[in-house]
Amino acid sequence: MRIIGGTLKGREINFLRNSNTRPLKDNVKESIFNILKHSNIIETKIENSNILDLYSGIGSFGIECLSRGAKKVTFIDQNDKAVNILKNNLIKLLMINKTEVWNKKIENFLQKKIKKKFDIFFIDPPFKDLTFYHNLESIKRKKIYQKKHIVIIHREKKTRDKFEDYINIVLTKTYGRSKIIFGLFS
Repeated sequence: MRIIGGTLKGREINFLRNSNTRPLKDNVKESIFNILKHSNIIETKIENSNILDLYSGIGSFGIECLSRGAKKVTFIDQNDKAVNILKNNLIKLLMINKTEVWNKKIENFLQKKIKKKFDIFFIDPPFKDLTFYHNLESIKRKKIYQKKHIVIIHREKKTRDKFEDYINIVLTKTYGRSKIIFGLFS
């Protein structure tokens, strides 16, 4: 797996090979970054932003953000193997000082007092997992988002999610099996 843009473009990152994880495909990742950079309806930019990467796995999205100029990325995942690979990737790429890595349940992270606010939220739960709704509710309730922010959610295209209580959807794109939802907390 390679970084597809920015200062680290072309560098390899290690990934987890098992049936429980699914890395974000390069074409989907590239489309997300093109939308963030060129869309007239999304005001949030990657450069100098604080990113919260939930269900981060090996961190391919957050690492891509760092390569493209993000100020800091907070990665959260409870899978020990994925988090170890993530940490090794960050060390290898000399990016560890621009990150926080939490090897725990997202709910545990969101229960603590969080002083900083985030610009970009990337949420990539397992397709069958619905606990991410509670995480959206916690983020919204705690107001840990900047005025100009964006929420990006990766789901399976057939899912019938109900986001009305959590975010206002501004854009939805489908790529093969993946559906990417862009939204704002109201």
